[in-house]
Amino acid sequence: MAREADARVLEERIREWRSYVQRRQAIDATDVDELEDHLRNEVADLQKSGLDQEEAFLIGVKRLGELDALSREFAREHSERLWKRLVVAGTEEGTASFGREALVALGLAVAAALAVKVPELFGMRLDGSTGAESFYARNVSLLVLPFLAGFFAWKRGLGSSDLIRLAAPFLAGALALNLYPFVRGGSTEILAAVHLPMALWFAVGFGYAGGAWRDHDQRMNFVRFSGEWFIYFVLIALGGGVLMMFTMFIFSAIGLDAEWLLESWILPCGAAGAVIVAGWLVEAKQSVIENMAPVLTMLFTPLFVVMLLAFLGTMVWTGSGIAVEREVLIGFDLLLVLVVGLLLYSISARDPHAEPGLFDGLQLVLVICALLVDAMALWAILARISAFGFTPNRVAALGENLILVVNLAWSAVLYTKFLRRRAGFAPLERWQTAYLPVYAVWAWIVVLVFPLVFQFQ
Repeated sequence: MAREADARVLEERIREWRSYVQRRQAIDATDVDELEDHLRNEVADLQKSGLDQEEAFLIGVKRLGELDALSREFAREHSERLWKRLVVAGTEEGTASFGREALVALGLAVAAALAVKVPELFGMRLDGSTGAESFYARNVSLLVLPFLAGFFAWKRGLGSSDLIRLAAPFLAGALALNLYPFVRGGSTEILAAVHLPMALWFAVGFGYAGGAWRDHDQRMNFVRFSGEWFIYFVLIALGGGVLMMFTMFIFSAIGLDAEWLLESWILPCGAAGAVIVAGWLVEAKQSVIENMAPVLTMLFTPLFVVMLLAFLGTMVWTGSGIAVEREVLIGFDLLLVLVVGLLLYSISARDPHAEPGLFDGLQLVLVICALLVDAMALWAILARISAFGFTPNRVAALGENLILVVNLAWSAVLYTKFLRRRAGFAPLERWQTAYLPVYAVWAWIVVLVFPLVFQFQ
């Protein structure tokens, strides 16, 4: 029994190692198989020499060489993998052709771009016609995200039951946002419109995970995907901004104003298509940009720590409290969500087997600072509710801050245990992925329940 248990543990560790290696674009499946065989032989030889399984595995992995250096070596020897695989696929004759996956993704991107324009056929024009602004605020995620979810459903080969489960959130969101008798411009309408994209993003995650949303590794992979998707989307948006600037310039050179073209077509259609294109780029060039994750987290974590420490110090020095206005609450919630996102992305990019270091201590400081800010915001919200009663905005802010404070508080506990070497890094990873559904559930509560409780005001 002990041998069987040890074998299961070893297989689990090898699966984790293999998943990590496969995220390196320069190493394909054949190379991973070869490396895995080498690792297994190394572990077996080390165990024969008297080492236990844990020691044999760790030393065997270390002997394979530092993984990033290994990736660079493969990239130098097979540089075509890093560039040609993006849109090129090999045919049986060995010639290059435009990849099927690229065609599907670009087709879905065009479909998403056109979907944004379909409401104009029913009078919902983007130029500010009556009711159009409210309609697009409520439905923009419903017009675009189904195509991204559809791309992953096609790529992962989801079965009919999983397809039904994938479609259900989109159907529920569409019915609620368009059949509820919202007071136009009311708090519940705005809250529902803001929270629906987050709720549907988790539905996209179900498709990304191939229906295996309960799997820890799949959830963490989706966290990595979300971070890389954001980077690609921003890069595409910057490129789109340059395109728009030159479009205005060249048309003005011949005396024509192209502003209508930009506002009605290029901007909305380009933004919608970019959502799908960015998702495809993450898949096609999986983790070529991954090396940016440690750089970005190492750059922005100290900056956020300094900013939050300065804010907390200023509050203590001046004795000023947090003003509980809607815009302020939204700003603080966005700040805390950004900090949690930064924490998630840094955890997803970290080698779970690495020893605690200085940067881990800095992450703990960031979490503690965010926790203190969140506690102060909670105190201010509770004081406001006590004085003036419940409103949709205050209850939403209260719930979101409670959810964040629980996540941050336990993250701080687990980080402290890790830094004091009383626990490994895995519990911190698993806490983050296990907590993801809490955000999804809360988002759906705001979308579906809040309007009913507060009578659509």
